[in-house]
Amino acid sequence: MLKLKKAALTSALALGTAVAATTASAETLSFVTWQKTDAAYGAWWAEAVETFEAQHPGVTIEMTQVGRKEYADTLFTMFAGGTPPDIVHLAAFEYQPFAEEGWIEPLGPWIEKSGLDLTGWAGQPTCERNGETYCLMLFYAGFVMAYNEELLKAAGWDTPPTTFEEYIAAAEAITGDSDGDGIVDKYGVGLSMTEPATVMHQIQGFALDSGGDWTRDGKPIIDDPATVEGFAKWKSIVQAGLTPQQAKGNDLRQLMIEGNLGMYIDGPWIYGVLNKASEEMRPKLKITYSPLSPPLGGTSNIITMPSEISDERKALVWDFIEIIASEDFQNKFADYSGNPAPRPGLDYADNIEADATFETFIEATRRAAEAKVDRLPKGLELYNSQLSKVIFTETQRMLAEDLDPAQVAATIQEKVLAFD
Repeated sequence: MLKLKKAALTSALALGTAVAATTASAETLSFVTWQKTDAAYGAWWAEAVETFEAQHPGVTIEMTQVGRKEYADTLFTMFAGGTPPDIVHLAAFEYQPFAEEGWIEPLGPWIEKSGLDLTGWAGQPTCERNGETYCLMLFYAGFVMAYNEELLKAAGWDTPPTTFEEYIAAAEAITGDSDGDGIVDKYGVGLSMTEPATVMHQIQGFALDSGGDWTRDGKPIIDDPATVEGFAKWKSIVQAGLTPQQAKGNDLRQLMIEGNLGMYIDGPWIYGVLNKASEEMRPKLKITYSPLSPPLGGTSNIITMPSEISDERKALVWDFIEIIASEDFQNKFADYSGNPAPRPGLDYADNIEADATFETFIEATRRAAEAKVDRLPKGLELYNSQLSKVIFTETQRMLAEDLDPAQVAATIQEKVLAFD
């Protein structure tokens, strides 16, 4: 079974030890995160900490920032060294090895005792593993599509496409040489071909639209005809020249705000990028639903607690988790982040009144969550990074050698079945 390598501990030991050097008394809870300095999420966390401390006189939470790049290694070092943070914050694709090591507290008894109802909580199934609930999902997003209204209308489209076929037709109409110099300078869509995880997610989105996915009931189905169709769709767009070659995600987002890209499917965070466009360009850039059905969706990050801290500390950590799971703080999450919270049944009237685009985010998230879509492959969570690298390598070969997508998918399926 794939686990984070203990051999990697040496390089991260100094940083992990420094972070772990917090007061060991029951009056101080340690909380390590990569979001403390984030303008939106950091403010939400700070208010949650302030609320907790007001409700627990004499108890403080010491929140420490660690960079995202070294985050998982740092947390692994702390757990392996017996000094885990009391409040455990991890990416949704990172907690599984910690649970496999027995380092994460099963939260089922805490959830049951508190009466916390997680029915309909977006992305929560990702926190369930081997019959146990190990975490609370903090963010789940359904993908949307940014589009340039001016480019679409100039290409003969009064409304954005709502199916894959329309998406391709619109992309073909937009792509071309706008200034007559013989060089294509307007592209219909944006696909990254240089980032393994992004390539994997893009192909998954097309596969979902065809009725496929990476797994079914936890078993790989990469060679399933519907999943193969996802590879074929991705390849056809690249080969038709409808997307810039060798562009990264950030390059494509930049092309969008410069007015040189017609459509770009992305998470709701694309909205913040659009808002950086010039005053002249910004009114032309819109958000709508993805033309792929169901839309790609994804879990982001989780919160949980260590299994080996005292029961008294666990009770305090659970109190903190209950605060951020409350209706009040889930609404505050939406206010701070500009995204729907995972808790169902919230009143977003104020958010929609402030910005009508928020309603699109709500509906996109609902569609993805109800379809139980997740970028993290169910059953292959421990191999997520390996899978993305294999898909990336084989799809690059597919393009270079013009291979049949079915052949490529079969190769990937064989390699995935050999994961160990």
